[in-house]
Amino acid sequence: VQVVESGGALVQPGGSLRLSCAISGLTMDDYTTGWFRQAPGKEREGVACISNLDDSTFYITSVKDRFTVSRDTANHTVYLQMNSLRPEDTAVYYCATGASPVVIRFGTCQRIPEYDYWGQGTQVTVSS
Repeated sequence: VQVVESGGALVQPGGSLRLSCAISGLTMDDYTTGWFRQAPGKEREGVACISNLDDSTFYITSVKDRFTVSRDTANHTVYLQMNSLRPEDTAVYYCATGASPVVIRFGTCQRIPEYDYWGQGTQVTVSS
């Protein structure tokens, strides 16, 4: 299984970015995919999740109404659209997959141990 993120960049506050997560080697429909981030000196945190079974989603409070997670099954890709970016969004963003399709329903999709496969991360820097 390979998980490859892309799309990170330097962006000004208030700007937008779209991160991509290309997944190969497993059937996307069977799992939940999550986006995590880790800022310098902080623990990795779950940001958003999407169940590839029923398209249900989860967002942490700080990104709700600014970030949108979506998927393109035909292209084996999950996206994270990030709008109204803030300096506190600066972090390495990771994509992870392999979690059960029901973790959103159970309220555990933002937990790191739920995921079996991780990408290498992509840097997002929000600064003027």
